[in-house]
Amino acid sequence: MAKQEFQTEVSQLLQLIVHSLYSHPEIFLRELISNASDALDKLRHLTLVEDAYKTIPFDPRIDLDLDEEAQTLVIADTGIGMNEADLISHLGTIARSGTKNFLSQLSGDAKKDSNLIGQFGVGFYSAFMVADKIEVVSRKAGEEQAWRWTSDGKSGFEIEPAERMVPGTTIVLHFNEEGKQYANSWRLQEIVKKYSNHIAFPIFLTYDKSEWNAEEKKSIKTRTTEQVNAASALWRRSKSEISEDDYKELYQAITGDSTDPLFWFHTKAEGSLEYTTLFYIPAKAPLDLYQSDYRVGVKLYVKRVFIMDDAKELLPQYLRFVRGIIDSEDLPLNVSREILQQNRVLTSIRVASVKKILSELKNIATNKPEEYLQFIGEYNRPLKEGLYGDYSNREALLDLVRFKSTKAEGVTSLSEVMTRMKDGQKAIYYITGGRESLLRNSPLLEIYKKKDIEVLILDDDFDEIIFANIDKYGDIELKSVNKASTSEDLKDESEPAEEEAKAESIKPLLDKIKAALGDQIKDVRASVRLADSPSCIVSDEAEPSLQMQQILRSMGQTDIPAPKPTLEINPDHEIVKKLLAHPDGALAEDAAWLLLDQALLMEGVPLKDPASFVQRLNRVLTASI
Repeated sequence: MAKQEFQTEVSQLLQLIVHSLYSHPEIFLRELISNASDALDKLRHLTLVEDAYKTIPFDPRIDLDLDEEAQTLVIADTGIGMNEADLISHLGTIARSGTKNFLSQLSGDAKKDSNLIGQFGVGFYSAFMVADKIEVVSRKAGEEQAWRWTSDGKSGFEIEPAERMVPGTTIVLHFNEEGKQYANSWRLQEIVKKYSNHIAFPIFLTYDKSEWNAEEKKSIKTRTTEQVNAASALWRRSKSEISEDDYKELYQAITGDSTDPLFWFHTKAEGSLEYTTLFYIPAKAPLDLYQSDYRVGVKLYVKRVFIMDDAKELLPQYLRFVRGIIDSEDLPLNVSREILQQNRVLTSIRVASVKKILSELKNIATNKPEEYLQFIGEYNRPLKEGLYGDYSNREALLDLVRFKSTKAEGVTSLSEVMTRMKDGQKAIYYITGGRESLLRNSPLLEIYKKKDIEVLILDDDFDEIIFANIDKYGDIELKSVNKASTSEDLKDESEPAEEEAKAESIKPLLDKIKAALGDQIKDVRASVRLADSPSCIVSDEAEPSLQMQQILRSMGQTDIPAPKPTLEINPDHEIVKKLLAHPDGALAEDAAWLLLDQALLMEGVPLKDPASFVQRLNRVLTASI
């Protein structure tokens, strides 16, 4: 019997689970039953679609066998089982990078952290919270040899040949001091009903049942086996037959999350296509939401038969936070992931499901605004991702996304912004390009504040990319204040001659500034958007801002062109008036560079040559003191 070491991450994980989550150990049973259910799902599917497995008898069940005297609990299933390589892979290593991330996500809050165990697929290890020794005997379907895996959860594990009559897995827990509280049949039944009542397979508990014997006037123990869960495909029942608690129990069973979901949407479609969907929105965003190897949250069934739970084709990527079930009557049982990508039935279900989810979210936004704000606090960013790729649902998503604003507390919707538009206002305006504090103090907002026009603050790093491709909300244009063309909206139509006269009066100065700055800028022009600041920079309509250029380069796109900004000068600012009076000399050239550098700094763009900036600043300060 060869001794093997745990992978480093497994050792770290075991230490954290055993020592950090002790105040919430009952989830070990939820996790082991969930794993057994997955194993049964996989074998049932194979026996239906793979010829090599069709001769294997399939009697799906999960058995719990409690021995109170020996302080042991056996969890056995008749599922797909594992061979030697599987035992090493599944119980000795951590494959997913997202699972490795689990180690950095633990907060020290035992209840919160216990939810992560199921989300990150490391549930088996939770058994070491209650056991100082675990034996796993497993035989893979289609193979004759069984294997025994044994570990104390500390030094490593041992594997040796074993025997098992039928395919499946048996786990023997030898309870430690903490686990002895679970050597109790009533407690085990309570946990099963709490977390696993709607597991689709029957769960049986074998235990010593005490019954009062009237003749002997004493309690007599009898070895008894009872089914302890409902084992129903709850989603196939009518909504009127399902209580809120039923919905919540199923959510916890399929997600491993012990908190209640925010919302759920249950739909049964009949007609040319027949299918049932039950979608849940978790109260907290999954921790792998922004990882490329995120775990899919929707399980696919065909006629109640589990097919797969890792198909990213079931919903678009921006809805990857949705949990739940799609159960189709029309898909083939042997449908593969490759077939799913072109399957018209699934495409129809997907299209309808997305519309249903977005429609339900809109109803909640309208009728339960406080609950919707809780949703937005977790999922506003993924909805914005949908704006970029899901053109057919863009209008619905624009209604659902929320924005920070110069006028509203918290966040606001575009429809609310429309109600606050000024008479004659030509567009809804927004600003992108950095942190919220930087954007709110941007010189680009000065004229909008002066005219009391609302501007949306888009401070997510991808906002500029997304909204560059969105021209309108309904019939109202959406415009970036970062773009040079937006200045046309700001001109005072009542005094056009005065605006032109100002621009003409500083033209000689603009020419000198442009000559001083050379190829660092595209152009220098008089500004109509500035009220208090002497200068700002803007980009042309089709060009990315300097901030966006930085982001794209940080993502490895080193070959992107580097458009030069346009520098705008405020004709009414005191610095500009003094430069007009003294346009020549080295001091004027220093001032020209400082006008550009301070405009760049206000945009959050680091200076290419800080030393030269400091030298110019010192020369100007020396001359002014």
